[in-house]
Amino acid sequence: MSPFALTRTLPVDATAAALRADVAAGLGAAPKWLPPKWFYDARGSELFEEITRLPEYYPTRAEREILAARAPEIAAASGARTLVELGSGSSEKTRLLLDALPDLRAYVPVDVSSSALELAGQALLAERPGLTVHALVADFQQALALPRTPGPRLVVFLGGTIGNLLPAERAHFLAAVRTLLEPDDALLLGTDLVKEEATLLAAYDDAAGVTAAFNKNVLSVLNRELGADFQPADFDHVAHWDAEREWIEMRLRARSAVTAKIPALDLAVSFAAGEELRTEVSAKFRRAGVSTELAAAGLALRQWWTDGADRFALSLATPAG
Repeated sequence: MSPFALTRTLPVDATAAALRADVAAGLGAAPKWLPPKWFYDARGSELFEEITRLPEYYPTRAEREILAARAPEIAAASGARTLVELGSGSSEKTRLLLDALPDLRAYVPVDVSSSALELAGQALLAERPGLTVHALVADFQQALALPRTPGPRLVVFLGGTIGNLLPAERAHFLAAVRTLLEPDDALLLGTDLVKEEATLLAAYDDAAGVTAAFNKNVLSVLNRELGADFQPADFDHVAHWDAEREWIEMRLRARSAVTAKIPALDLAVSFAAGEELRTEVSAKFRRAGVSTELAAAGLALRQWWTDGADRFALSLATPAG
């Protein structure tokens, strides 16, 4: 068997179809919204990597700090022989886990980008010739069918990405993950924690304006993919802390009344002056809330690790009972 395999469960045109559906639904709603996954074209991914290096943006550093310190404990608790990573991207932080798992036989990265999977998979094989990589081109928010690999399996969902899902979406996602798990498998989940408002707002509205450029880049995606005529300069970047829901919202606020045409959808979208388009929700969590959401999905919280400043947490959960 080849040490590298790539399976596509998404149709080749699935991304384009999903973009059209999301734009039609979100820009036709009141208030207007778009899902954050459309940030991440090549330029958006570059900007996000820049964001992770900004002094204000703590989550990436905090999560890496936990992994560097706790990877041996995570490995011992899971006993994993297969590592499944949802939304793997470049798989950079995962290397800390891969290095700590002595019995690892297979790595299953899951991402919508086949090129990212190919690059990351081949790089890992060059470093670890004994490893089998079975990459899966799939959307983690849709039904997954994992390849047959040795158990126990550790499914990891890092980066606090679960916070980008609304509560009903999180419940659906966690329940779907539970159906993938055998009794000896586990889920490792990264969650950003509730903290003072000033720290949160700074992380999503940095002084250098990189996050603003990242937010506005979604308009460039619509222009390129759907023939739209948005002018990013017509919008201001806004970061808002919703204390009741305990999440950050990123928005684009129209600086004046503006209408954009989207020929691919035969659609014209009008914004009043000051009207906002929500582009991201980033929920922040508390341990009790994480435990409750896991339990509702049939998962039991077994371990909880935070960085030294209690900014971010990794939790290990297993099938309840």
